Amino acid sequence: MRAKREYRNRAETEVAVLDALVDRADDGMTVFALRAAAEVDIDELERALEALKEDDLIVVEPGASETVIKPADRVVPEVPTDDEDEQSIGDWLRDRLPF
Repeated sequence: MRAKREYRNRAETEVAVLDALVDRADDGMTVFALRAAAEVDIDELERALEALKEDDLIVVEPGASETVIKPADRVVPEVPTDDEDEQSIGDWLRDRLPF
C-alpha cells in the first residue's frame, strides 16, 4: 500500500520511507528495516526521518530493545487507491468493449 496522495509530493527518500511504513503500519519498522526497504544510505535516511518527524508524519516508539517507527494515522489510506489497482491493457479493453 502507498501513503496518501497528499503526502507524495515530498523528496523521493521521504516518500519511500512513508510507503514502507504504510505497508507495515501495525507493526512499524526499525531503522535498519527502513534502510533496507528504502534502499538508501544511513545519512539520507536520517535526513528523511528528521523531516518526516518535524512534520508529524511518523511516530517513534522507543522500546526496551529497539526503537520502532510507525506512520502517523493521517498518512495511512483507509482504502486502497486506484494507483494500486493497475490494470493490464487487455483488462482495460475488456471492461470497455462489448465482447
